[in-house]
Amino acid sequence: MSLLLIFIYVICGAYLLLNLKHDIHILQQNSYRISRYWSWLEQGHFLGASRLVDMALIFLLLSTLLTPAMCALLTACVCLFKIYRILTARFKKPLVFTRRVWRIYSVAGGLSLAIFLGCVAAFGFSGDMVGYYSGPNFVLSVLLLEAIVSWSFVIAAVWLLRPVESSINRKYWNEAKSILKGMPELKVIGITGSYGKTSTKHYLHTILSEQFETLMTPGSYNTPMGVIRTVREMMKPYTEIFICEMGAKQKGDIKEICDLVEPDCGIITAVGPMHLETFGSIENVRDTKFELADAVPANGFVVINDDFAMSASREVDNTECIRYAISKPGAADYRADNIEYSTDGTHFMVLKPNGERLSFTTRLVGESNVSNLLAAIIVALKLGMSEEAIQLGVGRIQQVEHRLSMKRTPGGVTIIDDAFNSNPVGSKMALEVLGSFKGGKRICVTPGMVELGSRRDELNEKLGVHIGENADVAIIVNEYNRESLTRGILSTAFNKKNLYQVADFNEAQKILSSILSPGDTVLYENDLPDTFK
Repeated sequence: MSLLLIFIYVICGAYLLLNLKHDIHILQQNSYRISRYWSWLEQGHFLGASRLVDMALIFLLLSTLLTPAMCALLTACVCLFKIYRILTARFKKPLVFTRRVWRIYSVAGGLSLAIFLGCVAAFGFSGDMVGYYSGPNFVLSVLLLEAIVSWSFVIAAVWLLRPVESSINRKYWNEAKSILKGMPELKVIGITGSYGKTSTKHYLHTILSEQFETLMTPGSYNTPMGVIRTVREMMKPYTEIFICEMGAKQKGDIKEICDLVEPDCGIITAVGPMHLETFGSIENVRDTKFELADAVPANGFVVINDDFAMSASREVDNTECIRYAISKPGAADYRADNIEYSTDGTHFMVLKPNGERLSFTTRLVGESNVSNLLAAIIVALKLGMSEEAIQLGVGRIQQVEHRLSMKRTPGGVTIIDDAFNSNPVGSKMALEVLGSFKGGKRICVTPGMVELGSRRDELNEKLGVHIGENADVAIIVNEYNRESLTRGILSTAFNKKNLYQVADFNEAQKILSSILSPGDTVLYENDLPDTFK
């Protein structure tokens, strides 16, 4: 076998391994759940453009259009180009090479290698013919076929590793449970909601840290394994309060975390149409979020946002229920009003159940942030913090990156960064903040919202209406929601000449560089996750 042929096999083998890596990357972003990963595949990823090119190469390898050597060389060149594209691709959330990833990678790679070696044993590397086909080219075509169906090796690896993963997860679960059981004085605060939970977690952590030794789940560690890792690696014997963010995409997810941490109290920030593709209905969303309230003991309390009809109408009778609101304060125990925005942030008042009013000033902007702050303030008051300490904590809160955070560039342009997981309520508020700016062009850059199930078109059209009412320039990124966003924008008095439709954020940046002037304001509303690119 020639060195050239060996080189060609190495290139195609490396291409297969990179395909497996990408599939595992998407699997990780879908919480290693086959059902979610399968849903991603059904969105046109079974046979995308790249896989169709691979199929064309297989036909070439098994054809007589060129000599076998030329077909193999052309295949290697195409694979080299695709390897370059894969290695230079940028992702919003890169693959984290955990031990589990390495286990899946090893098993998936081993399965594909076994098939490859079986073909080699059957047909060899020589130039002999396999029927009408060249032996080496036939083996190459098998490698490409494996690259086309690389997702199947990943799924098979997950299934084969289930007993192993179950045993490992149970071991970690028991260790985390033992740590928590050994800290009877620890107070656990659960936070969940369709949106606002991460911001509320950060705000509450800053406020409570004024008086208590406080730990919160970092980043987006809001899954059972994320919580377990936080407890095992970050919990200290002297920790007094553990703020636990709880994420969910299907019924039972919140209960699973509650069974682990046994929350003493909780916050439900919102019940809205998020992750409808996995929940199926808004009722399932509500029932799942309220798994937190159901888990709080009688001597605890739960703080619930009444601005959302689905949460306001849900009764809680197993523990003390404290309700808060801004836009629908009717039955709320606490409410925020007199909200005033300035270039320095926001000033607002909190009305307590006894009629007393508290004054707060924060660097944050937007009604959604005031709502999240209100929930955190209520918990701090319930835990016995003084009003002065809470006010000091609120004043120290920094903007959470990519969640309606603001900055001003040296060129005099204001950037409103709301790029993390846009939702119907938050996006409307972000656009209202954009609309409040005067003196320059108001520009919105967005790909729209995702994971809205059957309401995706409806809610993105409404988002388009809000854009048309609050922005002077709109840049629609990606094709995923382009039609519904455009329809909503053009239903208003928006100037069609100021509507741009681009393929990606790089193209959006080029347009921005050509139209921006000092005094302009740019809102980045959402950034599609990698599974939608």
